[in-house]
Amino acid sequence: MSVAAGGGESKIDKTKLMMYGLGGGVLGIYLTHVLNTITGSGYFSFLAGLGVIAAVVMGSEAVRRVCSYGIGTGVPSIGLMAMGMGLVAAMFGLSIGGVAGPIIGIAVAMGFGYFVGILANKIIKMNIPVMEDVLMTLGGAGAITLIGLSVVVSGEINYPLILESVVDTGYIAILFIAGTLAILHPFNANLGPDETQDRTLVHTISTGALAMFAAGLASLATIGAAGMLTVIIAAIIWIKAFMWYFALVKRDSSGVVGTGLLPEGGL
Repeated sequence: MSVAAGGGESKIDKTKLMMYGLGGGVLGIYLTHVLNTITGSGYFSFLAGLGVIAAVVMGSEAVRRVCSYGIGTGVPSIGLMAMGMGLVAAMFGLSIGGVAGPIIGIAVAMGFGYFVGILANKIIKMNIPVMEDVLMTLGGAGAITLIGLSVVVSGEINYPLILESVVDTGYIAILFIAGTLAILHPFNANLGPDETQDRTLVHTISTGALAMFAAGLASLATIGAAGMLTVIIAAIIWIKAFMWYFALVKRDSSGVVGTGLLPEGGL
């Protein structure tokens, strides 16, 4: 296990981020379904994409918390595990739950994540205090991300339709990769003694927007021109978030450029 080069002070409480991630993710998915069904269109699919951004921020914070315990090289692994749990649970929930499928899938993913966390600490003896909590959070983030991106592409919560438009087309592979990178990449890109929560999470908004953008492109082939609204909104969010992120990079780098020294408060 390598030493994690990161883990700056958390200014936003993990509980608040979880509430925003779970609440925003579920709300976005269901608003998309309801409004698209009422209007008979796919124009509101972007709302599920916004929910995905909320979920990946929650997941990214969980990654930075667990990696502060010394699993720096485990960032890609834990991100893929989160999405793997999320994918299995999401498909299970959607297949048996109908409209309630997302709730079932998210609950199963979080329960499965907590169980895996127990195994990691009790059986594998990793002995990381936050492991159960983090894997539960990551399972939920993974499920919301995959369900949300799938609803962006299909336009509604409908398991047969999701199978046809997301799985059978192969778009599920794109969504899986984009969703995984949205959760794990931000901390990986910002790790170091000067890693800060706000810079990492702002970067997460930009990677979440890219995942939304990818799903929007795929939706052009499934729900038609209505998917262009998702593409445009995702592009705007990405531009704004990346500009914000770049400003934070300059803020944090200005203290060390030319000095060769770590910033105050660094590890």
